[in-house]
Amino acid sequence: MHCSLALPLLLLFISFLSISSTNQQHQKKNLQPNSMDPAELEILFKIMESMSSDKPWRITYPNPCKSGSSWMGIECKPGNDSHLHVTRLDFGSPPNPKCKIRSTFPSQIFDLPYLQAAFFTKCFTHTKTMLTISQFKLFKSKLQQLSLRSNLAIIGPIPPQISSLKSLQILTLSQNRLTGPIPKQICELTSLEHLDLSYNFLSGIIPNQLGGLTNLVVLDFSYNSLTKQIPDTIGKLSMLQKLDLSSNLLAGSLPNSIEKLISLVFLALSNNRLKGNMPKGLAKLQNLQYFIMDDNPMFIPLSEEFGQLHKLQELRLANSGYSGTIPATFSQLLNLSTLSLQNNRLTGDIPVSFGNLSHIYHLNLSRNFLGGQVPFTSTFLQRLGKNLDLSGNPGLCMSPAEAYGVKRIGVNICGNNKTTSLIKPLKHSEAPSLGCTKLFFLLNVFFLLYLH
Repeated sequence: MHCSLALPLLLLFISFLSISSTNQQHQKKNLQPNSMDPAELEILFKIMESMSSDKPWRITYPNPCKSGSSWMGIECKPGNDSHLHVTRLDFGSPPNPKCKIRSTFPSQIFDLPYLQAAFFTKCFTHTKTMLTISQFKLFKSKLQQLSLRSNLAIIGPIPPQISSLKSLQILTLSQNRLTGPIPKQICELTSLEHLDLSYNFLSGIIPNQLGGLTNLVVLDFSYNSLTKQIPDTIGKLSMLQKLDLSSNLLAGSLPNSIEKLISLVFLALSNNRLKGNMPKGLAKLQNLQYFIMDDNPMFIPLSEEFGQLHKLQELRLANSGYSGTIPATFSQLLNLSTLSLQNNRLTGDIPVSFGNLSHIYHLNLSRNFLGGQVPFTSTFLQRLGKNLDLSGNPGLCMSPAEAYGVKRIGVNICGNNKTTSLIKPLKHSEAPSLGCTKLFFLLNVFFLLYLH
């Protein structure tokens, strides 16, 4: 081709590419979602009008998903179609929309096809309402988070239809007034990572099917009225980091399968009816930082295996009838900040090596049968101050040197042949006197009775 023709053709080709690119940009711009599907918009307005009276929503926000005009408490994202879709609703907690005093649970949220998260905090407080879930259209639900917290007017059972929310990852139904058993259908939500049913009035047993929720990281059933034993299937929850079953009516011993919860960081079982031996493989829980098991009728010796849980920061075993001596292995818990062993039946001396617990901040060994001399230095005693309680151990005493400057620690001062109270006794001059008038009165009464 001649050079004189090549240059015009090249310029023509570049011009064509530029026009094509501009047209594509215009087409993309025209395809950008800028409005909601009318049917979805109508559902949203009905939810808002039933839940909140903050504003006339239809007038104030005719395009609630449009950038620059959306309200707090709503999030929207573009879909694969030409519309914007509601993906999150948040009611009750500022700065989100306040709830009407007489509002009831809006089951229409499950009709929003792109909704991923819904939060209701202190919304339903006056008019009794129930958590209702219709299975209609739920097979395509994209809901990943559902949270209803502190709603004192939410009553009734957890509906078994909740199993239809297959995408659910976080389910929080805490501090409501839900009743009845935990439905076994809840265990079909195999994507769940966080399950919190705490502070309700749930009864019955913990379902055996719970072991199928293998993605669970947090499980909280505390402050209910659950009965019978903790199911052995709980050992299948290998990803669990927090397990709180405190303040229920659970009985029996801890299942040995708990040793399989190797990711566990927080374990709370206080205020139940648990008893019997600790799981044999307790020492396998090497990530455990909090073991809280006060107020259970255990009536067994303290397990030495606690001393092998080197990451423990809090160990609470009060009011549970533990007997025997405090294992010396407890002094290996160098990360321990709180140790509560009060109101048990412990005997023997306090391990001398307890003084090496450099992170300890709360230590309560009161109301036991401990004896011997307190092994703590004055530096240790001053560091803990009021956070140390050794009272109620009649056989326990402190050396005069270490007791100097320590007031009302609850133990006696050791002597050669006797012990004297650490609490300063009254001097003779400080002793109360009856006085002449009261003495004369008592003598008169005595003589009158005698003559009579």
